[in-house]
Amino acid sequence: MSKELNFEDYPQKPHGGVLVNQVVPADKRDEAIAHARTLPSIRVDLEAVITIEMIATGVLSPNTGFMNQADYTSVLKSGRLADGTIWPVPLSFAPVGKTNSEIIKGLSVGDEVALTDYRNEPMAILKIEDLFDYDKNGRAQQLFGTTDRDHPGVDSIYRRMGDTSLAGPVTLLQRADWGPFEKIRREPKDTWRLFYEEKKFKSVAGFITGANPLHRGHEYIHKNALEEVDGLFVQPLVEMAKREYVRHEYRMLAYRSVLDTYYPTERTMMSPLRVTYIFAGPREAILHALIMKNYGCTHALIGRDHAGIGSYYDKYASHSIFDQYSAEELGIDIRLFHEVFYCTRCASHASEQTCPHDHRYRLNISGTGIREMLRHGILPAKEVVRPEAARIAIQGVQPKGLDEAGEGTLPVSKVVQSMYPYYRQHSRLGGPSRARSLEPEDLTVRDLEAASLDARANANRIYHDIYSEYSSLADHNLHLQEPWIIEARANLKTHQEMVLSDLQEKVALAPEEASDEFMYQDKNEAERELSAARRLLSAVPPVPENDTLSERVWNPLPYQRYRGVDE
Repeated sequence: MSKELNFEDYPQKPHGGVLVNQVVPADKRDEAIAHARTLPSIRVDLEAVITIEMIATGVLSPNTGFMNQADYTSVLKSGRLADGTIWPVPLSFAPVGKTNSEIIKGLSVGDEVALTDYRNEPMAILKIEDLFDYDKNGRAQQLFGTTDRDHPGVDSIYRRMGDTSLAGPVTLLQRADWGPFEKIRREPKDTWRLFYEEKKFKSVAGFITGANPLHRGHEYIHKNALEEVDGLFVQPLVEMAKREYVRHEYRMLAYRSVLDTYYPTERTMMSPLRVTYIFAGPREAILHALIMKNYGCTHALIGRDHAGIGSYYDKYASHSIFDQYSAEELGIDIRLFHEVFYCTRCASHASEQTCPHDHRYRLNISGTGIREMLRHGILPAKEVVRPEAARIAIQGVQPKGLDEAGEGTLPVSKVVQSMYPYYRQHSRLGGPSRARSLEPEDLTVRDLEAASLDARANANRIYHDIYSEYSSLADHNLHLQEPWIIEARANLKTHQEMVLSDLQEKVALAPEEASDEFMYQDKNEAERELSAARRLLSAVPPVPENDTLSERVWNPLPYQRYRGVDE
């Protein structure tokens, strides 16, 4: 247990009970680096460097290094270490490359090997406790549920992993520089102290997010959590995302702009999480929950498609996987949230759990759809993503703009359908059904533009119009009635009464039978017109007047009696 932190006084404990610290103390670093230079060395890429840092600083507690064969096999089979501790993904080190392969051939259990970066600088020392070969196909199938090379996790196994896995504890010699994020970098030892020593929190909700700028679905989840916990800890992932995501520098800036403007600053903290994408879907949701736990969070906020990869997993697989573990052994309160959308009829963000209205009134909040809209140069509606975030994110979206054919990374039809579920069947947001539904293949960028303008104009209008109807009838304070509405209603009534008067005269003079039905009206037709005019007059909303409004206010007893004054 860390000497700097007293976990017995905190409302949370690290996973496995111990916050791992495998970082060489500053006063021994030079000596350790000099020792590393005498060892056989293996060149590692940035992804491996990041994983080593995570292990050494306690992010992946209770793991102290790369897994031996017993733990590796157990994790793939059951999502647990060999001792039964929950752990969803294997931590493996199987270097590739001809030179590295030659080094591995000379290694034995008990040896030490230096792990060096692209500058040939030693970053860590690995003490070999096990060496074993493994089945790449079997790893892919058990970890990802598929061997399809189109799955990015499967592809990574064949691109980045060699044939022999080296296992044993790692000792971190030097931290990698995090560039623009170095100044806001926090390791677990920092957050435990921040939450429970400095801020004296009793509870903290963690939220890990990937490739998207902060949108209103995220905000809905965050603010629901802030109603019951003391603090919110937001960790955007800042490494190893696909190129077609929003670049991490811009995502962090987009987050900051919204958090600074719309969140309680004393209760909201943000720090980048430099972690490699495993693309393991539901297993990665478990991993993220344990990472939040190791950062000191008491609650983990998990969205609908947390760590989802296209259509490889059920959309709620990241929820159902938590059923495999008890709350006690997870050791962190899991809060699962359904898909969030904006309902223009409710005039609020909601989910299927809380909103009874159908897709006709909905604006969906799709991270992929948001990115594609930004690529098309369109800021989504403010109900989907706040402009403070979208303005920054549009500068960092990759790739920027469209290709030579005017296409983004997804067909525009998918973007329209993902963001505007009503559009194909309805002429406008909340509007009537189309005579013929639009076919997906017929949707173009013009439809994306039209739907975007419709959402901007009408997302607020629907409930506003409903409220106006209710207030016009319910307000019995004449000062709340708009003068121009009163005047318009008075004019409607006066003008329709004028029409009625003339029609009554016409009926009185109309012959029983017209001499020319195309030129003149008989009495029957004139009476039908008069009847229609009377119905229109009766449909004119009442003109608010003090006398009529006062009739809505009455009490069976003198008012003073309601204040407890007896006669």
